[in-house]
Amino acid sequence: MDISGSNVLLTGATGGLGSDLAVRLAAHGARLTVTGRREEALKATADACGARTVVADLAVRSDVVRLAGTCAETDILVANAALPASGDLLDYTEEQLDRALDVNLRAPLLLTRLLAEHMVARGRGHIVLVGSISGKAATKSTSLYNATKFGLRGFALALRQELRGTGVGVSLVQPGFVRDAGMFAATGATPPSGMRTVTPRQVTDGVVRAIRRDRCEVNVAPLELRLLSAIAGQFPGFAERVQARTDVDGSVRRIVEAQRSHR
Repeated sequence: MDISGSNVLLTGATGGLGSDLAVRLAAHGARLTVTGRREEALKATADACGARTVVADLAVRSDVVRLAGTCAETDILVANAALPASGDLLDYTEEQLDRALDVNLRAPLLLTRLLAEHMVARGRGHIVLVGSISGKAATKSTSLYNATKFGLRGFALALRQELRGTGVGVSLVQPGFVRDAGMFAATGATPPSGMRTVTPRQVTDGVVRAIRRDRCEVNVAPLELRLLSAIAGQFPGFAERVQARTDVDGSVRRIVEAQRSHR
């Protein structure tokens, strides 16, 4: 699908990779609409790339419906919004659980459902769901985040098959550890020792490639992390033992501590 001239809706445009994605999509000629819950930050992103803004909190279910209605003409959805949701499950309140599930999983599912109906009727469109390598391999102290990203992956891969032949494509983009953006940039935490990272530009390249080539799954990570995640998906018990001997637990713990200090 050609991005130039297409109506593109980007969620999560006020943080993490959002601003980089907005600039890149606009540079490819998208008629861009950006959405997020922080109005001032959203306006700054929109001003940088000439986009339309729709303020919405994806944890508020009525906001998701309103957003879909406002952007019914969307040709390409890039569902990028997500909460970090790291930490032990027992540390979460019921309200925090609901918010993470709503933003990371329910909102992209419902938004896809509402917008895909119009895309199918027009016979063209593309849906990009931005997940994570955490949707392929589980790690300690990320049970809630893993649950949302595993769910998003299953949804994307099944929906792609459901929509085959309609003119509407579905892609899943799964970044590994991203430097200069996202949770590491926001918290100051560091990835596990010896683990290579990717740049925001590599992730935006993956999103553009997914749209243009109708790719099923784009894993944006160094080769070793892609191999490890594939092995972990098939042999979770083995992966658990390997992780226990590495600094993965320590890295997650540093992220959680940094997130708490930023609240």
